[in-house]
This record gives sequence, structure tokens and C-alpha cells, in this order.
Amino acid sequence: GMLQPRDTPSRERRELGGLWSFRADLSPGRDAGFAQRWYRRPLRQSGPVIDMPVPASFNDITQDPSLENYIGWVWYEKEVLLPQRWLQGDPAPRVVLRFGSAHYYSIVWVNGVQVVEHEGGHLPFEADISSVVQGSPETLCRITVALNNTLTPHTLPPGSIHFMSDRARYPKNYFVQDTGFDFFNYAGIHRPVVLYTTPAAYIDDITVTTTSSDSVAVVQYQVSVFGSTASSLSLSLRDQEGKVVATADGPVGELKVLNPNLWWPYLMHENPGYLYSLEVKMQAQAGGALLEDVYTLPVGIRTVHVTSTQFLINGRPFYFHGVNKHEDADIRGKGLDWPLIAKDFNLLRWLGANSFRTSHYPYAEEIMDLCDSYGIVVIDESPGVGIKLPESFGNKSLQHHLAVMEELIRRDKNRPSVVMWSVANEPASELPPAAHYFKTVIAHTKALDPSRPVTFVTDANYALDHGAPYVDVICVNSYFSWYHDPGHLEVIPLQLTAQFENWYKTYQKPIIQSEYGADSVPGLHSDPPLMFSEEYQKAMLREYHSVFDKKRKEYVIGELIWNFADFMTNQGTTRVLGNKKGIFTRQRQPKAAAFVLRDRYWKIANESSCLPPVITSHSLFL
Repeated sequence: GMLQPRDTPSRERRELGGLWSFRADLSPGRDAGFAQRWYRRPLRQSGPVIDMPVPASFNDITQDPSLENYIGWVWYEKEVLLPQRWLQGDPAPRVVLRFGSAHYYSIVWVNGVQVVEHEGGHLPFEADISSVVQGSPETLCRITVALNNTLTPHTLPPGSIHFMSDRARYPKNYFVQDTGFDFFNYAGIHRPVVLYTTPAAYIDDITVTTTSSDSVAVVQYQVSVFGSTASSLSLSLRDQEGKVVATADGPVGELKVLNPNLWWPYLMHENPGYLYSLEVKMQAQAGGALLEDVYTLPVGIRTVHVTSTQFLINGRPFYFHGVNKHEDADIRGKGLDWPLIAKDFNLLRWLGANSFRTSHYPYAEEIMDLCDSYGIVVIDESPGVGIKLPESFGNKSLQHHLAVMEELIRRDKNRPSVVMWSVANEPASELPPAAHYFKTVIAHTKALDPSRPVTFVTDANYALDHGAPYVDVICVNSYFSWYHDPGHLEVIPLQLTAQFENWYKTYQKPIIQSEYGADSVPGLHSDPPLMFSEEYQKAMLREYHSVFDKKRKEYVIGELIWNFADFMTNQGTTRVLGNKKGIFTRQRQPKAAAFVLRDRYWKIANESSCLPPVITSHSLFL
């Protein structure tokens, strides 16, 4: 399992954030660190180091241009003192080292001993380091991480390295990283690193699914215990007041809740995001001792169902009025940052957004926790973005994609906010091998989690898309009057209407407009509207909205603006310090389009809600 580390009566956790020692391997083959075994002794003894904050991307922290666009191995190190109680006892506790994420490929050593290797930049990985730290007399624990951000046709996301061999035009050993996606490939230890303990016998995993009728809900559960063959389990479900509403015993079973408080999305109920606490207690014999482990899991009771025209949450039609985001901000890049997270959720709720897609990779668990508790609905997307080359549809890529879906579902399976999995964004799904590829990935995802619908996000022609037959909901990206017919807003009604009608006629499945938008440079004004002005972004949104309003009466079940905020991309002639399609700037200040969207989202919420209408004027009533 991959339970989120929590402090409980039987477990302790310690975050290792702050400054780590850091070095980029600038040798021509990027392999000096391995040849010289930098992990065998403190990093400062094998050469110069600098301070690097964790969590953060390393790219924008220094004034060194070679680090901004660095490709290859970088090395991180942190020395920590462990409490004596973590190293003693009979049996001694398990000590686990866990990374929330590190981009892209990681190898980790503790006191010079390799403990884990992990591929993938957006999901957690961990290692039981008990034997390493308990075997050394010192309580000092030296953690060394080698991290490589190189992308290949078989990574997720894919990329390719191009060596420039023309010595008349490029220096010796010159290469660039190419990707098929439009955001900067930030790298580093992006999410918290924690050390945590469990007893020697422990609760390894918990899986819950929920069903409900008017007056009773059932929470089905499965618990696995490791480290003991003789264990007993008792479970109690508590409401937000701490009152026990259901109990059960044993590793598999169900908890019945009378008159349950259901988990409702933001703006669909006066008490959105209602969470119960499932307390799991284990008692086990291990090493001649009786051990106890306790773990508490938040549980939201809700159901999801898809018809040919609707998306139902708890049996009621749900309309996605939300955003696409990125984990991206000044200086920290993709590093987890609490002030930024809090600001973004306040902006989402100000906007009247009830949902977002984790474009184009799984987001931090800390963000997902807040979605659960605030009632923000999530389309949880894998890092399958930019799958464009035929070789990225082969067996090697497919096997890795299946493994990534396993990791993602293992992490997020119990979250009520996650209502749908997205396995990819804008793949070359018109290529023939896409049929077998997406049939396999989607079937695998459904086998792992039969309780949620599955989609991928397409920008292919409806008649040519080989993956669409296998999805439950059609998610379409289109940029009429931007990438197509640039500047011609008048083509939107015709083209967007045809898009919806063609997709629906072909598949009879509900449709989400999963991306639409226009770049606008804040402070650039033009009337009549011209591209890149704030007015053009507003005008494009209004053209799209008028078509959405006709089609949401039929089978369109959602609209997600691209993008919530401006974000960094690779440099290019169409990108001025990144992608400017945000309705907020990268510093989270509103452009004119934010107010257009806010008025619309609150209007939609007030139409469909059981809540009193909300006044959205931002003037103060004194």
C-alpha cells in the first residue's frame, strides 16, 4: 500500500524539508557521480555543493543559466539525526523514508546503501530503511538522492534527446531535450520528504468504496496487515463531531451508516466535502510481543454514475464548471508551497469553480486532501501527456503506463473528490496502434478500480480517434479562433456546435469541453478585440459560452477553462515567458476574463443549487 504518512498513537512522522546539499553532474556523460560513487561519503567531500531548498524545482533557484535548462543527473543530500527510540525495542519499529515525488528518475541511498529506485516524477515512493539505520551505531542518517530529468520515448511523459553533431553550428557534446507537451519540464524534489515509523507489524493498506440510498449508506472496506500472521482488526467510523456511527471487525467487511451525511461538491450543498474518519486499529503478535497500530483515514460517502447524457453524483446531475491547473509558480517551479495552495483554493472558490482536472500529471497529496475537504471535484490525470510518436505506443511504453495507473490508483483510490480517471492528454490517438494501447490502459484502470468512470482527453478528429470507443465520458480540447482560424471569433459558433454534434452522434456519451481558451498579456487592450489582448480572451470565452448554454441542456456535462493561471513553458516564438492562457497571471492576479468566468460560474451554480443565490459583486457593503 501507499497510505499517506500520518501521526497516530502508534506512528510518528518527521518532515525533512529545508535546505539540502546539491550538485549537478556537469561531466560530459553526466556519469561522474556514479563512476566516483558520490553516495559513499558526504557529498561535500567529493566536490563543491550548494544549498537547495526541498521541496522545490532546482531550475529557477540560482543565477546559473546552465542549471535553468540542465538535463541529466543531479545529486541531493541531507543528514538527519534519528531519535534513539526509533532504533531500539524488541521488535524495533519500522523506519520508512518516503518521497511525495521527485522528477523524474530517482535512486536513493541511506548511509551509502541503496534503498530504492523509482521511475516517474509525480507519484510517491518509499523504502523501509530500518535495517540500514538500526544496523549502524550512529544515529546520523545520511540520505543521498540521484535524480535524472531526462525524458525518452518510453517515459511518461515522453520526450527525446537530440544530439547536435554539426560541429560548425554546435559545441562538442551538444544536446537538447525535446518534448511533445507545452509546459516547462521542471525537475527536483518537488514534494515533501518524510521519515515515519510504524510498529514492526502494521496496517499496510486500506481500500474503501461507498454506496448509499436515502437513509442508509454502506462503507465497504478491505484492510491488509503486514509483518504478522496473527492479527486482529477493529474499525470505527466517526462523524465530524467525533461520534462513532458504525463499527466492524476483521480485514474485510462493511460499515452501515444510518441517515448519512453525503459528500457533496462545493456549491451543490450547504455543507460540501463532508468527511467521516475511519479509525483502524490492529493488534498483532510479532517477535514474541503484542503490537498495536492505529491509522485514521478520511472517508467521504458518495456515488458516481454516468448515463448517455449526464454525470451523476449521489444520483443528482453534476455539471463541471471548473478549470485546468498546473503545479507552477515563480521561483519554486513545481515545488509544493502552502501559501500558493491556500491562495489557489481561495481563488477557485471565489471564481465559483466546482472542479478541476490535474492537467497533466497527478498533483500533490496535500492538494488532493483539500479537494476532499472543500468539495472540489477532481478529474485525476496521469502524466500521459505528449504521447505523439509511434514508438511511444509500443509495449515498453504500455507496460510503464499500466504501472503508473497502478501507482496513481493506489494513492488516490479512497478520495471522494476523485470522480474520474484520465489516462492521457492529447495523445496521437488517430494513429492505428492507439486502439490497442488505450483499450488496454483503460481496461487495466477499470479492473483496478471498477467504481469510477475512465476517460482520456482528446484533440483528435472525432472520426479518426482510435481511443474514444473505450472511454466513459468524451473529453475534447479545441481552440477555435486561436490555433485554428486565428483571430476569427465568428467561426466559433459553427465549429464548436459541429464538434459537439459530431462527437455525440458518433458515441452517444456525455461530453466535457476539457480545454478552451486564448492567450492574453495582462494590460494589453484592444477594441475591437485583437489576439493577445484581454478583450480577445473575454470575447472568445463568451462565444464558447453561448454554445455551451445550448448544449448543456442536452449532453454537454462540463467546461474547464485553459488555464487557471499563466505558467512557464519551454522558450519558443509563440511563448513570451510562458503560456499566457491563464485567467489569472502567474502571480495569481485576475485578468478581465476571470470576472467573465466568475459571473458565469456563479450564475450556473445559482441555477442548479439548493443554496440561496450568492451576490458576486466585489464591492463592499459598509
